[in-house]
Amino acid sequence: MRLGAVAVLLLVALGCAVLVSALGEHGSAADVARPAGTASAAPPTGAQIFVHILGSVTRPGLYQVREGDRAVDVVAAAGGFTETADRSQLNLARFLVDGEQIYVPALGETPAAAVGTSAGGIVNINTADETILETLPRVGPAMAARIIAWREANGRFATIEDLMSVTGIGDKTFEGLKDLVTV
Repeated sequence: MRLGAVAVLLLVALGCAVLVSALGEHGSAADVARPAGTASAAPPTGAQIFVHILGSVTRPGLYQVREGDRAVDVVAAAGGFTETADRSQLNLARFLVDGEQIYVPALGETPAAAVGTSAGGIVNINTADETILETLPRVGPAMAARIIAWREANGRFATIEDLMSVTGIGDKTFEGLKDLVTV
């Protein structure tokens, strides 16, 4: 009985290896994959979210992924990076947010607006990474980390006033931020 279970596991592993190998030939030379056996710090809840990925990926478009997935997951869903992608411009480990748009620039390209900002330079507190958050007045690395931690623990900010729920953001700090942020 035990030998049969081992044989089944080996056949399943072989089938997965063949499938991954076959799919890999159709993607770019720079496919992205999550290593086997790794898990997100916040496991997917199963709730479906939508993420729009553009730029230097094999198949740009709108993808449905699970809440708790990371940027690496949507890049993989889009067929991986193209050969010209500037991989250093995207934090593959960050968690995805419903409704966000990710742009992967080509090497040497400077995106028109940084992810997490609007055309007017207003920072979207639901999609901004630490670097973008730190461009705000009175927001340093520790405060940016607390904003992101609050967002990961509680979900999207419903209003900009929700920022006052973040430890260290009181009335005075919020007053200096309210005209520079959006949700």
